[in-house]
Amino acid sequence: MDISDWRRKIDDVDRRMAALLNERASAVIEIGRLKRNSCMPIYEPDREKDVIANVQRNSAGPLRDLDLAKIYERLLDVMRSIQGHEMGADSASSGRETELDSRMED
Repeated sequence: MDISDWRRKIDDVDRRMAALLNERASAVIEIGRLKRNSCMPIYEPDREKDVIANVQRNSAGPLRDLDLAKIYERLLDVMRSIQGHEMGADSASSGRETELDSRMED
C-alpha cells in the first residue's frame, strides 16, 4: 500500500470512530438525564478511573497505556461537558479546565 491507500484507510477509520463517539455521546446524554433526576454529580472520578482501566485492560496495542489514558481523559472531559449541558449550565462546570479549553477560549 502507498501513502494514499493508508490515508484512505485512516479516513475510513475516522468515519467509524466519529459514529462510535456520537453513539457514546447519546448514551452520555441519557446518563445525564438519569443523574439529573437522581441528583447525582456529573464528575465521578472513580467511574472515570474504571473507564480508563477497562480500555487499557482490553487494548491489544500498539497504543501504550499512558497514551490511552491521555486520549480517554480528554474524551471524558468532553463527555462530562455534554452531560453538564444536559443537566443545566450551573452544574456543567467540573472545575477542571484543560489546555485545549483555554486555547479554544482565546
